Amino acid sequence: MKIRKAVIPAAGLGTRFFPITKSIPKEMLPIVDKPCIQYLVEEAVASGIKEIIIITGNGKNSIKDYFTPDKALIKELKEKGKSNLVRDLEKIEKMAKITFVKQDKPLGDGHALLCASEQIGNEPFAVMFADDIYDSQVPALKQLIQQYEKVKTPIINLLKIDKKDSKKYGMIVPEKSKGRLHLIKSLVEKPTKAPSNLAIIGKYIVTKELFDNLKSANGKEKGELRLIDGMIRHLKTSPIHGYEIKGRRFDAGDKKGYLEAVIHFAKKTKLD
Repeated sequence: MKIRKAVIPAAGLGTRFFPITKSIPKEMLPIVDKPCIQYLVEEAVASGIKEIIIITGNGKNSIKDYFTPDKALIKELKEKGKSNLVRDLEKIEKMAKITFVKQDKPLGDGHALLCASEQIGNEPFAVMFADDIYDSQVPALKQLIQQYEKVKTPIINLLKIDKKDSKKYGMIVPEKSKGRLHLIKSLVEKPTKAPSNLAIIGKYIVTKELFDNLKSANGKEKGELRLIDGMIRHLKTSPIHGYEIKGRRFDAGDKKGYLEAVIHFAKKTKLD
């Protein structure tokens, strides 16, 4: 089945950016003149996605407000002759069908996905986290979808890292590798001793079977259900692949990475 839907979990507290994220969602922090989450939405649309489901939490109303048409503002801008600004706003509103789901408590990214199970249905779908922003010739998600269409299994975005940083990431143990594509043998969440140099980075293609395994997963660390819990369970009976996306990745969930993204995209943007 074609990948038509993407889910963006955006219900986290964003504690790495406290105190600003007490009032502004981390996903709404600007990279030049667009919030982080818009980069993901544009990437999804450029990858052929028709519907985007954004999972929000308490205090995240500004995300929904941003993607919701504001007729009064459009009218005011038209009256002032700001046609270029009107085009920018209308482009945001028409990019894709965007729906919102509420996760009342931060119980993990796996729980967040289950909150959107009704909207997702039984078809395969993409998962994108706003921490991970790519600048690439071919949209990062499109690269992942292209690989999914070849292997027909769930697939995870991977990035080669320094092994000393493994405690920050979910890591994989590859069973077989061919170029950038890896058949995964096992997964480890934030190990102190790295089993490889391949880290899991926030883009996935999730199939119905993996989603079913997530629903029945019982690995709950500190009261949270994580997507990796479902993947570990899935690996017991079915394969998962990983792919190293081509492009430059920015960790917008990290202060240094966020500033690097701002500088990088500022250099690429025509600043008036």
